Amino acid sequence: MEQLLRAELHTKTLRAFRSSGAGFISEGCAYDTDSGPVFVKVNRRTQVCRADSIHGIWMQARQMFEGEMASLEALHSTGLVRVPKPMKASKLGDQMADLHLYNQKLREKSKARENTVGCGAEGAEPQGVTKFGFNTVTCCGFIPQVKIPDLFSGIEIVPSLLHGDLWCGNVAEDDQGPIIYDPASFYGHSEFELAIALMFGGFPRPFFTAYHRKIPKAPGFDKRLLLYQLFNYLNHWNHFGREYRSPSLGMMRKLLRAAMGGQHGSDS
Repeated sequence: MEQLLRAELHTKTLRAFRSSGAGFISEGCAYDTDSGPVFVKVNRRTQVCRADSIHGIWMQARQMFEGEMASLEALHSTGLVRVPKPMKASKLGDQMADLHLYNQKLREKSKARENTVGCGAEGAEPQGVTKFGFNTVTCCGFIPQVKIPDLFSGIEIVPSLLHGDLWCGNVAEDDQGPIIYDPASFYGHSEFELAIALMFGGFPRPFFTAYHRKIPKAPGFDKRLLLYQLFNYLNHWNHFGREYRSPSLGMMRKLLRAAMGGQHGSDS
């Protein structure tokens, strides 16, 4: 392993300065190298998880990491959030709102160029994304995310570039501010991002206050939040077993109660 790392990193120095740790999905270790510190993630699974129970497609660990790499590159390219380092809550909330508005602003710029004489739609500037999903498979944990082009009919949702797994364990902070990592990115509804952030805690009130100053809660926010949280509970049930059976069923009951309330005209 160390010989491979030296060759890939082009370094003579390779000294572990943080004990090897394992998350739920992969193992990791931090090293000093000739070029500075690096963090190495390792997953030894050859067949990680079936992506589709009908077609029986299996996700390889390499493809999982390729999806994470593409996610980090997409997040980094916005210049709005730092990707790969615990947490200035209001600053991160503000940055996440900017990230979720980034694609919408690109689309508005593209429309303005199209309506300007002598200014073509194509150019060196980034183009806005009009579809939901992502250009490659990404994994929330080790389970591939199904790319669904439209979740709700009759609701206008502008695709936002999402981190995709924004719980407190994937956020850190140094003296320059917040950093987010371990993404499972896709273009989706910005509200999806907040579901898992609210599930496990760790994000204080200033985070959400700063976020909603830029992206106010839309009508029906609380009901859709239940649906997005159900997705995350079911994903955890798939990963970690029956521990998440009861929370998943409980969330289904909440959704049913919310739907029944909606029939009588109430809406969050």
